[in-house]
Amino acid sequence: MRPNLTKDISVQSFKDFYWLKEELQEFCRENGISASGSKIEISDSIEAYLQTGEIKRPIRKSSIIKNIKPQVDLSLNTVITENHSCSQDVRAFFETVIPKFHFSTYIQNYFKSNVGKTYRDVVGAWNEEEERKKDPTFKKKIAPQFEYNQFTRDFFADPKNQGKSRAEAIEAWNKTKKLPGSNKYEPNN
Repeated sequence: MRPNLTKDISVQSFKDFYWLKEELQEFCRENGISASGSKIEISDSIEAYLQTGEIKRPIRKSSIIKNIKPQVDLSLNTVITENHSCSQDVRAFFETVIPKFHFSTYIQNYFKSNVGKTYRDVVGAWNEEEERKKDPTFKKKIAPQFEYNQFTRDFFADPKNQGKSRAEAIEAWNKTKKLPGSNKYEPNN
């Protein structure tokens, strides 16, 4: 049985169970911890609090970044900077080069990890990703915080679940997330 998320929960019990982001944020608000950030960042703050009793302050991005004026003269030679923003101006530029452009997770991560490359490189990365998607065996990588998405993908990939409904996958997920330990789909369950 899943314990209540209170400041008296052990670190191991906290780590053993699945928590909704809303539950984590509520715990933070009740205990004076910042409730902003990704689910992983919030979980790390709670874990640190449970271990030490200290409140970990979130790392704030510099206000200088917010004051940068948007670039209006964008081209394929525009260089990706450390403070790059996926703004409407950037979207509008890429839509002139790539008709069905959108800021996919892959492209957002490309911007973050390719400082110094150009928008021409982004177009190349976009086209490579589109080619990969044409492969019938291609599956997008699911980030670790999206445990439910990974569980349902794995549930439906199991041959014994052929023909099962989404409701059955959700029922299996709801059972799994209440148990201590991993929330990964296990074919033996």
